[in-house]
Amino acid sequence: MKAREVELLCTLGPASLNDRVIHWLERAGTSLLRLNLSHTKVEELERIIKFVQQRTCIPLCLDTEGAQVRTGPLADGKIIVRENRFVTAHARPVAGDQFSISLYPAYIVNKLEVGDFVSIDFNAVLSQVVEKRSDEVTLRILNGGEIGQNKAVTVQRPLDMPPLTGKDLAAIAIGRRMGIRHVALSFAHRASDVDVVRSHAGDDAVIISKIECLSGLRNLAAIAEKSNAILIDRGDLSREVPIEQIPAIQKMIIRGAKAHGAKAYVATNLLESMTSAPTPTRAEVNDIYNTLADGADGLVLAAETAIGQYPVNCARMVVKVAEQFQRNVNNGGRPIRVRPSSLIAGAEPHGGRLVCQTMGPADNPDIKNLPSITVGDDELTDVEQLVRGTFSPLRGFMDRACLESVLEDNRLPSGLIWTMPLVLAVPKETASRYSKGDRILLSTTCGSPHSVLEVSEAYHFEPELLARKWFGTASHEHPGVARVRARGGHFLAGNVTLIQPLPLPYRRYDLTPSQLRTVFAHKGWSRVVAFHSRNLIHRGHEAIQIEALNRTYADGLLVNPIVGHAKRGDFLPHLILDGYQAMLDYGIYPSGKVVLASFITYPRFAGPREAVFTALCRKNMGCTHFIIGRDHSGVGGFYGPNSSRELFEELGDLGIEPIFFDAIGYDTHSERYVDLNACETAQPISGTEIRRALMAGEALPNWMMRSEVQDIVRAELMMKHALFQE
Repeated sequence: MKAREVELLCTLGPASLNDRVIHWLERAGTSLLRLNLSHTKVEELERIIKFVQQRTCIPLCLDTEGAQVRTGPLADGKIIVRENRFVTAHARPVAGDQFSISLYPAYIVNKLEVGDFVSIDFNAVLSQVVEKRSDEVTLRILNGGEIGQNKAVTVQRPLDMPPLTGKDLAAIAIGRRMGIRHVALSFAHRASDVDVVRSHAGDDAVIISKIECLSGLRNLAAIAEKSNAILIDRGDLSREVPIEQIPAIQKMIIRGAKAHGAKAYVATNLLESMTSAPTPTRAEVNDIYNTLADGADGLVLAAETAIGQYPVNCARMVVKVAEQFQRNVNNGGRPIRVRPSSLIAGAEPHGGRLVCQTMGPADNPDIKNLPSITVGDDELTDVEQLVRGTFSPLRGFMDRACLESVLEDNRLPSGLIWTMPLVLAVPKETASRYSKGDRILLSTTCGSPHSVLEVSEAYHFEPELLARKWFGTASHEHPGVARVRARGGHFLAGNVTLIQPLPLPYRRYDLTPSQLRTVFAHKGWSRVVAFHSRNLIHRGHEAIQIEALNRTYADGLLVNPIVGHAKRGDFLPHLILDGYQAMLDYGIYPSGKVVLASFITYPRFAGPREAVFTALCRKNMGCTHFIIGRDHSGVGGFYGPNSSRELFEELGDLGIEPIFFDAIGYDTHSERYVDLNACETAQPISGTEIRRALMAGEALPNWMMRSEVQDIVRAELMMKHALFQE
């Protein structure tokens, strides 16, 4: 793991042998990737090794079958055997059923004797050998249950078995030829077993000997002397020793391994619940923490990353616990700083913490006596995003020094990157009436109390200069410039506290940054791509959303359209939300991969500045990646197609990664969505054409807009409802 001594070993399997999971296991800090030969066909091994080596530089480890007995193939993958029935166990492979199974390796059947107790599949089934014939035995079922294929079988007397199977020898030869140096020896019984492995793997091989049987436990010192590391397999070991002794034995093995110069790794059930759930149990986290406290050098994820539903989440959880352990060790026993669990998921908030500043009327009985000013909805939505943390670390409207710093350097006075002015413009007479220390009630145009402003400064800033520095133009055609001019050059600065939010009609999709982080944590998402929009969804949007998910290997997508006041001609907010809801209702998006949440704000049309600003807002919401389209947040050709990219590159690391896209078109020949400028046969997806066709009642081709979304617009037209902002 990064920046710590503890190693993370992850087992590859059906859930993790793909580009996305390997990418994120590497990013999480995985030290070693394990291939379990008990679940890997030797004829597929070379292909799998090549697949992994082409995608990561993390070293691979071949985990041998070793001296272990397993069940053979079953016709249906598993069977139920009943008590007091009889089952035949064959040496040759058979399609197993409730009456007949096979055991592997084949020679083991002839080593069984009448009277032997045989437990199968982690003691789920207990049987006894009651008859023996050539290459088969009859088992009497003493305790019935379920048996799976390729599951561990324990014979309750020592059996002499070679340390490596024929499959192990073939696999080690392949691995050695392909540069694999790490080999895990399963069921190490004695020091000579390590010698056998090294003779085949090479003198420079890194041998990890697994202690999972009594003989290995008894010979621990000698095995550790010849091994590079000892791995405690608590699962198999618990089939041979009482489970209540495992914690003490774990401590003993770790001490013994380290005393003889070998590293100590611990495996089995570290995060077993996370094979099917996105979060662990408290007991599992406690187990990992205490295992590290025992002195373990590494932790091994097996089923969690091989077949579980949340392999990357499991790796990240181990890393988080290890980081917390390391912090506490370095803290020297001083009090631990506790953070809310909702902040576990996603990127750290901009500036380190989320702002939260709300109160009810009862919290401050003096509110009714405060002087009041009426403020427009745009500024009041700014207040709401300030107090809920969307604009963290800001706590209120900017003073002159802060505004100048942002305009000149794209940074707050503290040096933290910030690109968007957030100011409260007021009439000149209002600004002259208040000064530092005054408290003002901000009211809606209907006279309802909304929030309280703690005035820190009243100041003047020339509107023409402000507009030019803010938007890079003084053109009257720019809506942002027109807005600044209309509001004048007098401003009040200060922190704000919310009393009650605006009664807007789009609250059903409203989620605060803290709430979004809770949703992401509940879903097990740590990597989230955000999409910003103020338009009805079309197929170009959909294409870049899915491509961004695939390109970043993210866990999910936050669709976060603006639903505040927009410019004339924009789609009404409820249509935008209904269009996205249709995408979810009809299962068009990948299942479980999308969260829809409204962003109650308004477009500033500030081009590159706004691209960075909207990215930082999504960082505060817990997102790690942000989609930047062509002319993101621009208007009327005022900004170049690469202006946003250039500003991101100039500012450097923001703590959220931009994902850039050029204009997307549809190539009717290949039937794919492509870069419009790179394909001569691509058809553009025009917002203007979409508006015209929808207003005229014309059907758009499905490659331009989904019929499910068009149906929503048609229904609005049938009911004679407006589609666009007036």
